[in-house]
Amino acid sequence: MENFDSYALFLLVVIPMAGAVVVMLIPGALRQQIRWVSSAFALAAMLLSFYVFWAYDHEVGGFQFQRSWDWLALPGTGPLSDKAITLTLGIDGIAAPMILLTGIVLFTGVLISWKIADRNKEFFVLYLLLLSGVFGVFVSLDLFFFFFFYELAVLPMYLLIGVWGSSSEFKNIRYAFSRSKEYGAMKLMIFLVAGSVLIWIAILAIFVESGIGSFNLLELQNITFSENFQRVFFPFLMVGFGVLAGLWPFHTWSPDGHVAAPTAVSMVHAGVLMKLGAFGIIRVGMLLMPEGAQDWMPVLIGLGTVNVLYGAWSALGQTDLKYVIGYSSVSHMGYVMMGIATLHSLGVSGAVLQMLSHGLMTALFFAVVGVVYDKTHTRDINVFEGLSKRMGFTAVMFAVAGLASLGLPGLSGFVAELLVFLGLFQTYPILGVLGIIGAAITAVYILRLMAKVFFGPLSERWQDETDASGLERFSTLILAGFILLVGLFPFPFIRVINSGVLELLQKFPEAG
Repeated sequence: MENFDSYALFLLVVIPMAGAVVVMLIPGALRQQIRWVSSAFALAAMLLSFYVFWAYDHEVGGFQFQRSWDWLALPGTGPLSDKAITLTLGIDGIAAPMILLTGIVLFTGVLISWKIADRNKEFFVLYLLLLSGVFGVFVSLDLFFFFFFYELAVLPMYLLIGVWGSSSEFKNIRYAFSRSKEYGAMKLMIFLVAGSVLIWIAILAIFVESGIGSFNLLELQNITFSENFQRVFFPFLMVGFGVLAGLWPFHTWSPDGHVAAPTAVSMVHAGVLMKLGAFGIIRVGMLLMPEGAQDWMPVLIGLGTVNVLYGAWSALGQTDLKYVIGYSSVSHMGYVMMGIATLHSLGVSGAVLQMLSHGLMTALFFAVVGVVYDKTHTRDINVFEGLSKRMGFTAVMFAVAGLASLGLPGLSGFVAELLVFLGLFQTYPILGVLGIIGAAITAVYILRLMAKVFFGPLSERWQDETDASGLERFSTLILAGFILLVGLFPFPFIRVINSGVLELLQKFPEAG
C-alpha cells in the first residue's frame, strides 16, 4: 500500500488525462460510448480522491504521498549544474480537501453533461484535460509544474465556453442588452492570462532571487528572502492569483463567465477553478513570502470585505438565475480572502473549509439552474413562479444549496463561515461586523429567490414541465450529501485542514 500511495497523486493527474486520450480515439459518432468512457474515468478519479483524502494522516501532518521525478537539468557548471526542474508531488492538510472537492465536481459534472449531443467528444476531451490540470495544481510542489498545470486548468475554459456556452439577454423598463458566449469566453481569457503574467513574473523572480537554481517548493521554503523582495513581489502573487479567485476589482470576468458557460463548466468554474486562486495565495505567496504577506494582508482583507458586500448587493439586483449565483460566488470568495488575511488559525482554517463548502454548494446551485434552464429555456427570474409544484426534487436541491449559502446550521456553509467570523472578531472585529452584514444580505436574496422561482401559484406557462432526470438527480444528490456531511460532521475535515494551517502559520510569529 505504501508503494501505491507514492503513485496515488500521479494517478490523480494521469487518470483524467488518460480519459481525454481514450475519448479522443473514439469516433465522434459513438456518443453513448464517449459518455460511458468519460464517466468511468471520472468515477475512478473521484474514488481515488476519496482515498487520498481519508488516507491523509492529520496527526503526522506535513506533505504526504510524496513522489518526485527529475525532468530537466539546468545546463552549465557551478552550483546550478546539479539542479533540475522536477515533477514533485505531495499534499498537505490544505490541499487534501481540495483534492476531494475536485473529484466530486469532476464526476458530477460528467453526469450532468450526458445531455450534450453536439460534439460531445471534443467537450469531454477538454473537460477532462481541464480537471487534470486542476488536480495537478493541488498536488504540485514544484513551481514550474504548478504554473504549467495552472495554465492547463485555465486555457480549455475559452473553448468550453465559446463553443458549448450560451448567450444571455437582459431587459427591463429602462434598457436592454445582450452578452454573447464569445464575449464571456474572451473576457475570461483576457483577465486570467493577465493574472498569469503576474504570477509567472513572481515565480521567475523567486527562482532568480533564491540562487539555488530550483523551482522546488520544499527547497524554496527554506530560503529567507529579503523583506524588500517580499514586499515587492507578494502583490504580484496576491493580484495574479486573486484574479482567478474573483478578487475585487478584478472580478468582473467571473459572473459573465459563469453565465456564458455550459452547466458542467459553470460547476467547475465556480466550484473548483476559483479555489485555485485562493490556494495559490496560500501555497506560494504565504509559504515563500510570509513577511510580505503579513505586510499586505490588511489590503487583502479590505478587498475581501468589498467582495462580500459588493457581491451580495449585486446578487440582490440580478434577474438572471446564473448572474445571481455568479455574484454570490464573488461574495462568498470574499469570506475566503478575509479568512486567509486574518493570519489566525481559526480564520485560515475557516477559509479553507469555506473553499470546500462553497465549491460543493455552488456546483449544486449551477447543476440545479442547468436543470431549470434545460426544461424552461430561460433563466429570467421574473417569469418564474411556483416551479416546485412541477419540479419538486429540483426545488429541494436548490433549497439545500441556498440554505448552505446563507449559513443554516447543519449545512457546510455554517461551520465554514463561523470559523471565519471567529478569526475575524479576534483580529479585525469591525470587518467581522461588515462580514455579518454581507451574510444578512445573502439571506435576503436567497430566500427571495426561492420564494419567487419555486413557491406561490404555478404559472400556466410551466404546467407541462417535468422534473430532473435520473442522472441529474443522482449527481445533485452526491453534492447535497457532501454538503450535509461537512455540516453535520465537520471535525474530520477540520482536523485535516488544521494540520496544514497550523504548520503554515508557524512562519508567522504573530499569528493567532
